[in-house]
Amino acid sequence: MTHILAIDQGTTSSRAIVFDGAMKPVATAQQEFAQHFPKSGWVEHDPGDLWQTTVSTCRAAIEKAGLTAKDIAGIGITNQRETTLLWDRATGKPLHRAIVWQDRRTADYCRELREAGHEAMISARTGLLADPYFSGTKLRWLLQTIPGAQERAAKGELAFGTVDSWLIWNLTGGKVHATDATNAARTLIFDILKGCWREEICDLFDIPMAVLPEVKDCAADFGMTDPSLFGAPLPILGVAGDQQAATIGQACFRPGMMKSTYGTGCFALLNTGHEAVTSKNRLLTTIAYRLNGQTTYALEGSIFIAGAVVQWLRDGLGIIQGAAETQDLAEKADPHQDVILVPAFVGLGAPYWNAECRGAVFGLTRGTGPAEMARAALESVGFQTRDLLEAMRADMGLDGEATLRVDGGMTASDWTMQFLADITGARVERPTVLETTALGAAWLAGQRAGVYPGMAEFGKSWALDRSFAPEMAHGTRLTRYATWKRAVAATMAVWAQCQGSDQYFCPSRSI
Repeated sequence: MTHILAIDQGTTSSRAIVFDGAMKPVATAQQEFAQHFPKSGWVEHDPGDLWQTTVSTCRAAIEKAGLTAKDIAGIGITNQRETTLLWDRATGKPLHRAIVWQDRRTADYCRELREAGHEAMISARTGLLADPYFSGTKLRWLLQTIPGAQERAAKGELAFGTVDSWLIWNLTGGKVHATDATNAARTLIFDILKGCWREEICDLFDIPMAVLPEVKDCAADFGMTDPSLFGAPLPILGVAGDQQAATIGQACFRPGMMKSTYGTGCFALLNTGHEAVTSKNRLLTTIAYRLNGQTTYALEGSIFIAGAVVQWLRDGLGIIQGAAETQDLAEKADPHQDVILVPAFVGLGAPYWNAECRGAVFGLTRGTGPAEMARAALESVGFQTRDLLEAMRADMGLDGEATLRVDGGMTASDWTMQFLADITGARVERPTVLETTALGAAWLAGQRAGVYPGMAEFGKSWALDRSFAPEMAHGTRLTRYATWKRAVAATMAVWAQCQGSDQYFCPSRSI
């Protein structure tokens, strides 16, 4: 039993990867599922899709590897974090579609929390901001919207969970209702300093604590899978939210080490060690990982739209058929056109935290075409990453050249990574193993199972594929970033001016 099965349940697809005893991926299976947009700013998933695609990809990956369940030493799970589910403990049936992390339906309630002066208390306890991004206000919406849910939750009849909890529940046949510290830290109701659910905030949100899962370390016993699923029971030994799993997979174990993951969104984490650093620049203080009862913290910057902007080029505008086309188009773009895309399709994340403004494009000309739009889409990811790095540098008092370890699907584009290095002024390092999120989950489970080495040896195994050094002239970098900042300011100004305006003439509101 030297292999580990990693489950990577993401925003647009579920994947399963089998890693061998040397921590190398030997088989992968992936399956996309439907995205549901019932209203502007609302994003939902069918819980059944999350579960069924997970099971089918796990079975497919084991089969592709030529293995059976008896060859698997353990399962590691990593997942889209703030996506929120509520289900019946007796039947296991969900009461509603999953509300996805991108969903903004609780923006009004979050504004009420801020106006009532609650955000300072929430931030002090959780490290987060009163924003609809996080699970707590989504759970409140479910409890108050579904008939009878509030009362049933108080009686202990319902279970809340992020996607990891939903998968653990189903994998164990309803025997285990648990989560790990990193996912709990993203709910807005978990005290990251005391390591427990915060009753004070639950009361504020009218959330009965009976609905909450048990919180465990990232490497822990999360139960055994039902034997009927894979032919034999398998131990679930590691769990971490996707960004924390990527931090682990990138071996960012020392304070000051930084990684950035480019999936549907972009998330940069800076390890701050055992100190929970309070950001003065609207970053999040969060848990990087918790092992053997000891918590390591991080500063995090969250961008809601990264890889999703490429999906928009494909599905929304129809100017590409596949993501790989964007690099070729970007290289052909007219260098004299300075088109700026602010992809605030579901609002802006860090460091702006504006849930209601919407996307905008600046600098369009008669000559603007697919190539210029593709370049602007890819550049928007670099610009947003610089926003995060600027905030992290200010919070930590960092100066000089930074090094950014990157992973995720977009990092396969050399053009995008070079622009990232150019606009941030940081050295960008791409590892040989791009599946760092799944690798992090696999390592958690593997070292718990005794088949993988400890943290120090694992860190030594990190290997560089390619490094991208900044090549853009300093003056050009400053000018281009200043143009981006003006575009963001203009986007938010339009939103601000639209408050109270006739909705038919307000581009930031649904008509």
